Amino acid sequence: MPKIAFLDTETTGLFAEDQRIIEIAILTYDSGSRKLVDSYVQRIDPERAIEAKAQAVHGISYESLAGEPKMKDVANTISTKIDATALVVAHNAAFDVPFIGMELHRVGAPLPSVPSFCTCENGRWATPDGKLPNLRELCFALGVDYDPSKAHGAEYDVQVMAECFFRGVDRGFFVPTYREAA
Repeated sequence: MPKIAFLDTETTGLFAEDQRIIEIAILTYDSGSRKLVDSYVQRIDPERAIEAKAQAVHGISYESLAGEPKMKDVANTISTKIDATALVVAHNAAFDVPFIGMELHRVGAPLPSVPSFCTCENGRWATPDGKLPNLRELCFALGVDYDPSKAHGAEYDVQVMAECFFRGVDRGFFVPTYREAA
């Protein structure tokens, strides 16, 4: 069965063109057994300040990243882990996927060509007015326990998103397309 990379990033700000990733979680599951087969969670020294608004969301300070590797040190690992899968799933893929692409490009790492699936964009059914659901709303709609005190930690967000994804697939709400022979 194909493998799925569920991922999330925390960043220094909102725009991939001039901001950096400071935390990434890539949890890889076997799509058939739905078992976790690989877990990669890494904080990264962004070599730049973190915007106050971003820090207020994720609670990660620049000082707490002292001694963490730089993107150039982990980019090939990130690229390899993503490339070993048949699908990337993110909640708000329009944010995370370009960030990862920009970071890999910036340091000259290979850019994987893997289809992505967004649980946010494909989750409009989860809200009464059809707006894009935040992760808490998606969890509520699918009966997944959600702890707001753990929100915006990349690993926690990926764990609950993966549970939502599989429940959404089981109920026919999510119909992903996988890359061949990954």
